[in-house]
Amino acid sequence: MDSIARTDYRPDSFQQLTFHDATKGFSEGADTPRAYLERCLETIAAREPVVQAFVVVNEAGAREAADASAARWKAGKPLSPIDGMPIGIKDLIETRDMPTQMGCEAYRGNFPRRDSAMIRAMRDAGAIILGKTVTTELGQAHPGPTSNPFNPRHTPGGSSSGSAAAVGARMVPAAIGTQVGGSIIRPASYCGNVALKPTQGAINRGERQGLSQSTAGVHAGGIEDMWLVAKAIALRAGGDPGAPALFGPDTPPAAQRPARLIVMEGEGWAVMDEDSRRAFELLLEKLRAAGVELLTRADAAAIEAFERSIANAKDVSNDIGAFETRWSQQNLIEAHPDGVSQRFLARQKRGMAMTLDDYRGRLLEREAMRRALADIAPLADGLISPASPGPAPVWEGDKPGQPLAPRPTGDTVSNSATSALGVPCVTVPMTAVRGLPMGVQLIGHPHMDARAAGMARWVLETIEPVCV
Repeated sequence: MDSIARTDYRPDSFQQLTFHDATKGFSEGADTPRAYLERCLETIAAREPVVQAFVVVNEAGAREAADASAARWKAGKPLSPIDGMPIGIKDLIETRDMPTQMGCEAYRGNFPRRDSAMIRAMRDAGAIILGKTVTTELGQAHPGPTSNPFNPRHTPGGSSSGSAAAVGARMVPAAIGTQVGGSIIRPASYCGNVALKPTQGAINRGERQGLSQSTAGVHAGGIEDMWLVAKAIALRAGGDPGAPALFGPDTPPAAQRPARLIVMEGEGWAVMDEDSRRAFELLLEKLRAAGVELLTRADAAAIEAFERSIANAKDVSNDIGAFETRWSQQNLIEAHPDGVSQRFLARQKRGMAMTLDDYRGRLLEREAMRRALADIAPLADGLISPASPGPAPVWEGDKPGQPLAPRPTGDTVSNSATSALGVPCVTVPMTAVRGLPMGVQLIGHPHMDARAAGMARWVLETIEPVCV
């Protein structure tokens, strides 16, 4: 296995690909969006045979868009700060110039020839829609071919597998993902990215309105690009119907030291391995040394009550999603009985077995979590927790004759609570465990996305990363 395929990751030395700092060169004529794009394409050519982050790359369309962007920068008239940025798009999201096959055999060749709201918004901002990135089957559990950019024996996470890996492999400075349970934050943790899962509904997810917890978000090489992409979408397409969209400045939020954070354990705490827990605890020590007060469940009855409320968040999230998609999925199964995986069929069986009272009960549990979060809001600026229960696990495919692996893209246990709560989370690559990334998430209260991004930026710029 060559050095390109496997790299020991260190967050204190790994240089992520960024875009915001290249635009000065565009304005001054020292660089161009076309030259930037060509560098991305060179990296894709070198790394894609192993990483397999993309389903399709639209090189011709990207070059045409890059040349148009270069002309605007030369004239001093860029459409936005992301004019000319090459962006990968999770293959659940419709694009007019590339098929949308959703990682599912039943959708092979599906080509709606229309742009989702967020895609149209990014095009209007001058961004280059470079290609479609691999998703797990229909954004669920069955994995695609993508491998972890730091070790191909390991998963990149899911369901936004290709988006996370493309950014982690420095193929693109940003990519769009989606999340219902843990599909933005967990892959970002595994691939060493910054990522935003915004407040529920803060970014318009276009045609993907069928799940009450589905959220569109951004993987990026830095906080600045992450925020600029999210804001470009919100400014042009708003949020989901009935939602007020992303709040915060048009420019990236300034670094903001939190005075006090609540350490959220959740279900993931009990399943963390010793190295991963030690890495996170060492990072907490660095935060305390920098003047951040940390509260735990032992420090306040309201925090203990909050922790109890989220103790079953994974099952709550899974059941809500299974019930909400069961009729659309049943239609798909009946139309294409051989076009879906056994993992998909198992999830469908779970949803079809639920009653309306079961669903109502899960909704009540979710609402109780949200009330408990509101109770602790006055106690701190936000929360902090591991973005995954450890680094990316090994995944080398299902074994013939053996039961299907239950979690081929890793465990959502560290993400289900924040998905159910609908709150903003920003993943930051602050720890490495056994040579692989393990992210940390800064969690805000609803509509406090800018504060969460500012706290994450302060952590990145101030706190020394941890390697164990």
